[in-house]
Amino acid sequence: MKIFKEEQRFNQLWLIILMLVSTIVPIGIYVKEYTENPENFSSLELIGVIFLILLASGFIFFFKLTTRIDETGIHYKFFPFHWNLKNIKWNEIDKAYVRTYDPLGEYGGWGLKGGILWNKAKGRAINVSGDIGIQLVLKSGKKLLIGTQKENEAKSVLATYKTKFN
Repeated sequence: MKIFKEEQRFNQLWLIILMLVSTIVPIGIYVKEYTENPENFSSLELIGVIFLILLASGFIFFFKLTTRIDETGIHYKFFPFHWNLKNIKWNEIDKAYVRTYDPLGEYGGWGLKGGILWNKAKGRAINVSGDIGIQLVLKSGKKLLIGTQKENEAKSVLATYKTKFN
């Protein structure tokens, strides 16, 4: 019995830099406004605004994509959107393979993507970074792509369970 496990978070350097800049700039503006005109708002309001900016900016770093492939099927969770693992049993899967994809062109970026607002023919994607994913085509006709940073491990475990869905 082979098991594939992976956890991914948004931890790309470019994203961290972008979030730092988008946090520092508004905080700097508020602090400057407070030091120039302290009567406009209280120090408690300033602390509250800084806290809200930090909370909003840091929220993306709480996101976590968890993937597990085992003898019962493929399981995934994209916290905070999913609190429990979503299970796709092998008998629900028509095809499962690892492929390279274009996150921006095919799905509009990274995160929980696809469906109504994007190219419906491509299905949905749940990804955090990179351009490698586990493509699932379900017997219902729905498609789901789950991003992975462990291409070779994913290919190997899918080959192990190929008889379960083919």
